[in-house]
Amino acid sequence: MRRFFPFTLLSLLSLLCFSPYAAIANAISTSISDSRSDYHEQLILRPLPLSALLASFNFRSNTSLSAFEAHNFRFFPRSLGQILEHAGTRELHLRFSLGRWDAESWGARPWNGAREGGTGVEMWAWLEADTDEEADHKWLTLTNALSGLFCASLNFIDSTRTTRPVMSFQPEGNHIDANATNMHLLYGVLPHEVVCTENLTPFLKLLPCKGKAGIASLLDGHKLFDSSWQTMAIDIRPVCPEDGECVLQIEQSIDMVLDIDRSKRPRDNPIPRPPPAHDIKCNTSKPYHAHDTCFPTDSAANQEWSLSHIFGRPIKGTCPLTDPTVPPVCIQVPDSRIVFASEGTIEKKNPDQASRCFEFPAENDFDMFLPAPETQDGSVVVEHLVKPETPLLYAERSFTGHGQERGGVQTILRNPSPDQEVEFIYMESLPWFMRIYLHTISARVDGQPGKADSLIQEVYYRPAVDRARGTQLEVRMTVPPASTVFLTYDFEKSILRYTEYPPDANRGFDVAAAVITILNKDKSSGSGSGNSRFAAYNLRTTTLLCNLPTPDFSMPYNVIIFTSTAIALAFGGMFNILVRRFVAANEGPENGLKKGVDKLKAKLAGVFKRKGSALAVTAEEEKKAE
Repeated sequence: MRRFFPFTLLSLLSLLCFSPYAAIANAISTSISDSRSDYHEQLILRPLPLSALLASFNFRSNTSLSAFEAHNFRFFPRSLGQILEHAGTRELHLRFSLGRWDAESWGARPWNGAREGGTGVEMWAWLEADTDEEADHKWLTLTNALSGLFCASLNFIDSTRTTRPVMSFQPEGNHIDANATNMHLLYGVLPHEVVCTENLTPFLKLLPCKGKAGIASLLDGHKLFDSSWQTMAIDIRPVCPEDGECVLQIEQSIDMVLDIDRSKRPRDNPIPRPPPAHDIKCNTSKPYHAHDTCFPTDSAANQEWSLSHIFGRPIKGTCPLTDPTVPPVCIQVPDSRIVFASEGTIEKKNPDQASRCFEFPAENDFDMFLPAPETQDGSVVVEHLVKPETPLLYAERSFTGHGQERGGVQTILRNPSPDQEVEFIYMESLPWFMRIYLHTISARVDGQPGKADSLIQEVYYRPAVDRARGTQLEVRMTVPPASTVFLTYDFEKSILRYTEYPPDANRGFDVAAAVITILNKDKSSGSGSGNSRFAAYNLRTTTLLCNLPTPDFSMPYNVIIFTSTAIALAFGGMFNILVRRFVAANEGPENGLKKGVDKLKAKLAGVFKRKGSALAVTAEEEKKAE
């Protein structure tokens, strides 16, 4: 059995408003931003309420632009680099997402939503081209090449699923020698794509250690795709430090929310079974608690867990190519919690008193155990939990209306801040068969009569062209402090050709998630565009399922069956009349059955005849003898 040793914690949790990811990132920002740090990886664990665990895997590689142009690939994957060079891609962002982030329970999104995508596959890139036609050709080349590399259906991102955002996205890299006129931004999304293990395998092959060592050894398809929410992100951008050579940086990250109860089930016996009565923890603070009455404790009391229990295996050492100055594993728990780690591990506590990091030898396996906090009367102790950070905005989207001809979309935007308004850009990429009535776009504040169209500051609308391009809608608006705003619009549903319906036509058509980019008024991006502010927070709404007028596909089946039957009867009768020759029964040849019966009768008659003659001879002989 693996040995653990406790680390004594000296201080209590400070209940201040902070960003845990920002604190950990600032602690290692020096080593990450240095171009000499060519590769590093880190795992950040954060226990969440309702017996959940957020695991964030981050991998970052750098290569100088001169080495990239000379085709000298060391940490940067060659397969991906050749695709980017062939397609003229200056910056690329790719997302594979599945599930829904529960902001009400889990709080703010990891990395402020910068590495999150909508359900399915989401992709946007800056391409270098002189004309829009050339950019479209390079975009088609890029999507087809990435489709084969990641075993995904990116080749289905055609012109009807591609848009050109104007306000929502800004370059994250430093494009010093790029001209604003030859940089084209294209955005595509596949909301119906199912993310599975065949997408994880090529993702791991891009890493220097290929998932054989380091934190990537924990990544298993059974655990990743059994999570409540997961997203895989790939970001490629040029970075130019102030006192160094420009580098091309690739950042790969995987974020997942695991259910502790479900993850701890053994793989050979995954069927959940109720625990025995003596193993149930009771809340003794209830007045009706007795020796024969038990009220189970809340699952938010942070159950005990370890890496080997959650992921099914410990970390297999560290990747020998990673930067040793970056701690490989960090966990966000208060200093009042006791954490057990493998022997030989060095613990480093962060000044925020809410997180700590671990360093361990490269050749040793690493495991970590977080015991359940000691509670009194079965109640949850707040000091044992890191309070989730409140997001800047809550968003919900749904369909309104009824019928198969028209409908509406309603987005509920809630600002939890009591004294600060939120300014953001709301973008939707809709399929061409959803025709928006632009004059119906309106915003109203909950609890106030009438419309509040003054909240909408700017609207960019690009109408759809049937079977050629989709609808693009971008709205820049604000939400007052401690208010809830309803953004609504109406649309008309188109009737498709019968060949354009999928096999599961009655299921409906997936509508991509809306992209919300919250602007930061205190920082300037210096990009020179109309939207010259950094994105302070990003979030995606859930996808929608649109029901279109669907024909009765069973009717053609009935027609085909009826027609085939009628043709068979008519053709069969006509064929018999034309081909067959009708004769009398006594004129026709004898069939085989009649011949067999006649032969049998003749044989029986012969047998009986011989027996009769033998009897007659015997009788005559007897008479003569008398």
